[in-house]
Amino acid sequence: MASKYEIIIYWSQEDEAFLAEIPELKGCIAHGTSYEDALKNVNQVASEWLKIAQEEGWTIPVPKGRLIFA
Repeated sequence: MASKYEIIIYWSQEDEAFLAEIPELKGCIAHGTSYEDALKNVNQVASEWLKIAQEEGWTIPVPKGRLIFA
């Protein structure tokens, strides 16, 4: 299910890395030395986020598809 959320990936000059975040999952962000690494890492973080949310009984947002942030 993690792959159904919108992922935003961008280069951070400050961090000297690509950052990937899933805005619908609060705090779900990861980095990588390449675009592909950032994508892989954020998918892993999202899977863990969803697992913990389910275990803790948190409300899990329904994926909305494309969001308009930019």
